[in-house]
Amino acid sequence: MKTFLNNLLKISLYGIWIFFIYLLVLITLQYIPIDFEAAFLRTKTDEIQHLHYQIAFFTHVYSSIWVMIAGLFQFSTYIRRHYPMIHKWAGYLYIGFVLVLACPSGLVMGYYGNGGISSQISFVLLSILWFYFTWMAYYRIRQKNIWAHQKFMILSYALTMSAVSLRLFKWIIVSIWETAPMDTYRIVSWLGWLFNLGVGWVVLYYLGKRKEV
Repeated sequence: MKTFLNNLLKISLYGIWIFFIYLLVLITLQYIPIDFEAAFLRTKTDEIQHLHYQIAFFTHVYSSIWVMIAGLFQFSTYIRRHYPMIHKWAGYLYIGFVLVLACPSGLVMGYYGNGGISSQISFVLLSILWFYFTWMAYYRIRQKNIWAHQKFMILSYALTMSAVSLRLFKWIIVSIWETAPMDTYRIVSWLGWLFNLGVGWVVLYYLGKRKEV
């Protein structure tokens, strides 16, 4: 019975995970083909005039969705045990896209973040930590330190999922408190990734406890 409930919980979590990725795919499709006046870019009428921002924005949008999908293959014990090459190459895709494309472009976008200096500091800090955790995950696996690799991958993917949590918290806050748009954005710019990072540390704590048993 316990095994059945554990499997049901895993399937449910993966289902929710995939559903949120599906929603982000729909958001990404708004920018195909490239449209400088689509969705979020309506709030960036000045920034989008600059070529470096255009490159950063579309690089971030088009690469981040692949980062999220590749991450799905990193946390499946079944795939890791039975299809290690899928796990390995999905990991290379994840790390490469984060370090080379998604994170540097996110840093540029963070510099121009809506909501003023508070949001900008938050997004820049998010990008720096995202790069660091991802690089350390790669560095540790090269050292054959599996546990350290797993820890940094969990923290890295927690920040990857801030794309989901930011939008989720924004919807919750607006639905309950009806705060002003920029006030909401300042709140979720921090809450969206700090909450995920907290969840990541809780997961690591319990995984560490299990390893001690």
